[in-house]
This record gives sequence, structure tokens and C-alpha cells, in this order.
Amino acid sequence: MSSAAERLGINIEKPRYDQSTYTGRAKHFFIVTNPLNLLAGNAKLEESKRIVSEYRNGGKLPGITGDQLWRAKQLYDSTYHPDTGGKMFLLGRMSAQVPCNMVITGCMMTFYKTTPAVVFWQWINQSFNALVNYTNRSGPNPISPATLGWSYCGATTGAITTALFLNKVVAPRFPPLVGRFVPFAAVAAANAINLPMMRSSELTNGIPVLTADGEEVGKSSKAAQSAISQVVVSRIGMAAPGMFIPPIIMAKLEKGPFLTKYPKMNAPLQVLMVGTCLVFATPLCCALFPQMSSIKTSSLEPELRDELSARPHPPERVYFNKGL
Repeated sequence: MSSAAERLGINIEKPRYDQSTYTGRAKHFFIVTNPLNLLAGNAKLEESKRIVSEYRNGGKLPGITGDQLWRAKQLYDSTYHPDTGGKMFLLGRMSAQVPCNMVITGCMMTFYKTTPAVVFWQWINQSFNALVNYTNRSGPNPISPATLGWSYCGATTGAITTALFLNKVVAPRFPPLVGRFVPFAAVAAANAINLPMMRSSELTNGIPVLTADGEEVGKSSKAAQSAISQVVVSRIGMAAPGMFIPPIIMAKLEKGPFLTKYPKMNAPLQVLMVGTCLVFATPLCCALFPQMSSIKTSSLEPELRDELSARPHPPERVYFNKGL
């Protein structure tokens, strides 16, 4: 009997959908960030790991279909670290992004008026971000505890400072609705601080760049700048709908009879609306840029650019993994 790989002809080392198109990337990330992946029991997870391992090693896996193989691979990818193979902490997985962020963001949007509430929820948010960054750290080039600590402190300080400054200096000069957008400004500032700090070694030493054939041709700080910028834009984009749409709706609902009679429903309603936005915004913004992004050779550092230009067939573009 032939192996399952020969019979099915599926390359599970690449995503199921075409990553050169936005639609293909969006389909991929809808699967990766699906919160239902968190509900899979240990037996199901171990079974998915066994199927993936046997398929990679040329196992026969009699009776397995292509859809069953992809489901096992998707569950495996959402649970096990791609470099170490170890099971990731549940709250740090990509599939936990929507349920965790909907609670944290909903509370940031509800409790934004007092200093203790601002400090507490911005701290909770950055603590969760640090957990996600640590859980999804690279195996060959792990984030050092010092770098993680500095980025955590920097992002938390930046978020709290931005929120408190806007609450005290800017918001009072504008209509009340403007004050509801203060948490978004704080989150955007934190992302702009956190990611460059966390990936500072990439800015210093560069990240690997490859030709279209997958040949590594060097490391580039210019590529690292592009990669980090793309991830910052994606992360801010993920937060934007859930932090812009609910405040506008809540400003109207709070004047109506329902919330006047049941004011404690404010936070649950915000969490529900934020969650609805995040279900779509998270995968759609992850898909904004290809995972393997590219940069023109002419935009690289002079040394690397000249080295590539001296080749018989110099590439016009080189490619790099932008990260998440």
C-alpha cells in the first residue's frame, strides 16, 4: 500500500489556501484564529498530532481523506509550537485571541473614565500581549527574558501614559464621544512601542531574506523594518473596528430606556459587540500582508544590494517572513 502522502498528494508544510491572494490568506487566518479550536480535548489533540507526524514520516494512514488530514493539520498548528513541537499555553494560542481580547477590550471601553480603571485594564491588556508574544516566540531565535521584560514595561508605560494624558488634557475639550476613543489611542501607542522593542534584535542584526526559489542570500535590517511596520499596521487594524464601532452605538444606547433601567448591562453589551467585530477583524487584518512579504533589491542595504546585483541573474525582489 502506498503512503498517504503519495495517495493524497497534499503538501501540509504549506497552508491549504493560496497565500498570494488576500482571499486565500483570509481563509487561512479564519481557520487559525477560530476560537472553537480551544474546545478540542486532549484525545483529539493527540490524534491530530499523530496524524500529522505519520503523514510527514510516510505513514499509510488507511482511509483518511484530504479534508480529515487538513482538519488534523489545522488543529495541530493551532495547538503545538511550530519550532519546539510542544503544546502551547491555552491563553497564548492564536485561537484564544478573540475570546480574550473581547473581554479585555470590552472592559477597557467600559471603564475608561477613572485613573485606577485605566491603569488596571491597560496593564491587563499588555500582560496578555506579553503572554501571546512569549507563547509564540521563535524557537531558533527566542525572545530573551530581558527583551520581553523591556518591551512589556515600555508598552505598558506607553499605553497608560497615552490614556491618562488624553483623558485629562485632550478629551475634556471635545464632545463626550471623543473620550470613548481614548483606549484605542492607548492600544495603538502600545503596539507602536511593543513590537519594535520586542523585535529590536531584528532591527539591529537583520532578518533572513530569500530569493523566490527559497535560497537565503543574507540578512537585512531594511526588511526587518518593513516586516515590523506591517505587523504594527495589522495589529492596530485588528483593534480598530472593535474600538470605534461599539462606542458610537453605546453613546446612543445609553440614552435609551434599556440601559437607563439596566445600567449593569453596559459592560456585557460592549464585550459582545467587541467580540463580534474581532471575529472578523482578527483574521481579515492578519491577512492584510502576505506572510512571506517582499522588498525590492534596490531598497536593501548597499552591501547586500551590491552583492545581489553582481550575480548573473540578480533578483528584482527578495522575500522575508514578516511574523505575526
